[in-house]
Amino acid sequence: MVSPAKKRKLNSDSKTTSTPPRNLHYFFGKQKQQPPPQPANNAPENLDPDDARMLTDEQFARKLQAEVDLEAAAERAEASRSRTPKSKDSLPSIERAAKETSTASEDSKPSGTGSNGNAAEKDVVDTKPDQTLPSFKSENHTLTLQASGSAEDTIISSIPFDESPLTFEPSKYAQDLANGVLEGHDASYALLTRCFVLLNSTRSRIRIVDTLVNLLRVIVEGDPSSLLPTVWLATNSISPPYISKELGLGGSAISKALKNAFGLDNKSLKALYDKVGDAGDVAFLAKKKQTFTLRKPKPLTIKGVYQSLVKIANTQGTGSGETKQRIVDRLLQDARGAEESRYLVRTLCQHLRIGAVKTTMLIALSRAFLLSRPPSADFNLKSPKELASLKKEELAEVWLRAEEILKECFARRPNYNDLVPVLLEIGVCDELLVRCGLALHIPLRPMLGSITRDLSEMLTKLQGRDFACEYKYDGQRAQVHCDNQGKVSIFSRNLELMTDKYPDLVALIPKIRGDGVGSFIMEGEIVAVNQETGELKTFQTLSNRARKDVAIGSVKIEVCMFAFDIMYLNGEPLLDRPLRERRELLRSLFIEVPHQFTWVKSIDAKSQDSEAVLEFFKSATDVKCEGIMVKILDNLPNMLPPDEEEASETPSKATKGKKKSSEKDPEKKTNRKALLATYEPDKRLESWLKVKKDYSTTFDTLDMIPVAGWHGQGRKSQWWSPILLAVRNEETGSLEVVCKCISGFTDAFYKANKEHYKEGGEHVLGSKPSYVEYYGPSPQVWFEPQEVWEMAFADITISPTYTAAIGLVSDEKGLSLRFPRFLKKREDKGIDEASTNEFLANLWRKQEEKASTSSVKEVQGEIVEYDENISD
Repeated sequence: MVSPAKKRKLNSDSKTTSTPPRNLHYFFGKQKQQPPPQPANNAPENLDPDDARMLTDEQFARKLQAEVDLEAAAERAEASRSRTPKSKDSLPSIERAAKETSTASEDSKPSGTGSNGNAAEKDVVDTKPDQTLPSFKSENHTLTLQASGSAEDTIISSIPFDESPLTFEPSKYAQDLANGVLEGHDASYALLTRCFVLLNSTRSRIRIVDTLVNLLRVIVEGDPSSLLPTVWLATNSISPPYISKELGLGGSAISKALKNAFGLDNKSLKALYDKVGDAGDVAFLAKKKQTFTLRKPKPLTIKGVYQSLVKIANTQGTGSGETKQRIVDRLLQDARGAEESRYLVRTLCQHLRIGAVKTTMLIALSRAFLLSRPPSADFNLKSPKELASLKKEELAEVWLRAEEILKECFARRPNYNDLVPVLLEIGVCDELLVRCGLALHIPLRPMLGSITRDLSEMLTKLQGRDFACEYKYDGQRAQVHCDNQGKVSIFSRNLELMTDKYPDLVALIPKIRGDGVGSFIMEGEIVAVNQETGELKTFQTLSNRARKDVAIGSVKIEVCMFAFDIMYLNGEPLLDRPLRERRELLRSLFIEVPHQFTWVKSIDAKSQDSEAVLEFFKSATDVKCEGIMVKILDNLPNMLPPDEEEASETPSKATKGKKKSSEKDPEKKTNRKALLATYEPDKRLESWLKVKKDYSTTFDTLDMIPVAGWHGQGRKSQWWSPILLAVRNEETGSLEVVCKCISGFTDAFYKANKEHYKEGGEHVLGSKPSYVEYYGPSPQVWFEPQEVWEMAFADITISPTYTAAIGLVSDEKGLSLRFPRFLKKREDKGIDEASTNEFLANLWRKQEEKASTSSVKEVQGEIVEYDENISD
């Protein structure tokens, strides 16, 4: 049983707390642990588990098809040898009919088969070419039914989506495929599946983008109403993060649908899963091997699949489980081929594995709308022939300008429901920035800071510039929206709505609005505090706060919001203003409430003020902060306004966007990016630098022993990630597990580690060693303890899950690490020299002693003094 995937927790309209859905790993783990039976009808015999996980979907499909063809040939040969040389009249009439039609069925070789072996329909047997055909195999004269109607569309499967968009002609395929691409004037799901197959067969980013562009162009020109569902399905979601829509499907629902659709029992389903390790591949394999159906499948459409998913997400209350199960069953029953089955199941598992992320989709959309438009639209397009004649650098500039417009729109309003309809109307143009700009109660994607390893590196990068150093609090980043009517929305860094989690902060908003403040979007850090003393508490304390349906009277964990930026005020976006100006507006127009709402602790400095910055960094870590954020305060004096600058730049530079400006001095040539004081949504720039204590080389590390691992998710599925790490107990000789780690590993390390701890190899154990103390979810493999890894970390925390150092700091709980990160293997140390539980406990005591002796009151006193100065 593998480590459960970490999924985001969203608010729900439901008032009851439902049991978390269980995944397929949990389901298969509950089957009887016995040697898998020899596959009868549905499991491939020659598929090596490791090989299967290393193959792409296309390679896997070809290998499986070859096995199926060999089995079919062997069965036909056996059937031929067993036939008796009697006349046709000696055979039952139905067998003669079956033999006459089976030849045509074999010649067509459909790649897919039927759906549900349990449903009874009237159109079971018919001799029409597109209906189910009966055939016999083996001497037992067992009747099987093969559905040519369920085969994947051969025309769609030949569309060259992966060719260059400058040579691809979507109108040609829209005309030729009037009966294949469109099902009742709606784009077929087979079209999307074809794209997914091609995406999964390559790792080339250029080919992935080209494939998506060509798919989107066919949809735009042939069925524009299907474009929005296409985008949602290709991005493996059905709504933006701030709208709470989750499928809520557990592993049991998906496994039950697989059994219902393909006639599998528990043992054969588990055998398939053990061989391929992916629920989508299980569906692909079962569909390929299936040779019977009792109903003709109804072709799936892109709209229909998306609407089914939305219906699943919206279904709640009594009987919702049965309703969802029926929808899932019907989707799998209507799948017309093995590939459709594979990607339907992966979509239901929310693990599509096509290598197309958010940025890829935005790039593909921008290029698609430069080359194609709906029949009802009249915006200008680029000529593919003219683009093909451009030089590589010139073509890149054309693509880049459109990409940046779309990325900027999506960063400010990250919802395809808002973006795609406007694209269909006006295409990619500057008007899009106005139509899809900032909006209240729709979170913009936050600006991110780059990591710097130590203070000296930071000072070097910011040499000659004024900057602000701010405490990086150990809390939850929050984006607060408030309109003129006083409605408040609070969003997390991941854009999840968490207004219900902080009713006390919502009630506080009217108190902090100064004169003249109407609507605003503010950003800050929510930190658990003692509101009587102002003492800061750890993130672990904050995480214990209830997530939804929180009443103010029941709040036990008090919080304070430390505001650090404002992006929107009284209907006006402030993103293009420098930080110093935004900060002045924030501190002059809003009112502090002691220990509930205030500003981040900060100082202004220059690169020459290294001692002051170092002292500030130490004070931040002493009061339980993660470190400091360093931000550029002003744009350079000789930087032109964005409009003037764009006009003055050469065309090649102008296409790089309004914000990517540089100094005018021609004598100063540098490859460094301009350090901007503006707010850049969804960008990670060196204008903001974070210096965290876990990145500093002056802090302690731990030498730990890897003892177990799980298969990773996505591209890491062939490697071990996460990995369990332990420290020694000198008194008992046992190893006490401290944490899981997924950070700090390179691809080269993953490959070497998987080879070293190869399943079935000499360094892998069959079960958990008795000397390892761990009581969490069982890993997939246990390592023979033999290596020591040096690990960095942010904090040591009390843990109810891990029992390391239990009894040394708490009688009931152990210690764990927050943000563990692999540094290197300690080749110079054996496992008997690894860190001990006592050493871990001493580090925790040192951490707590620092926090308890810090000058919290002095810091709060400075804030009060600052407030008095402002009042004066």
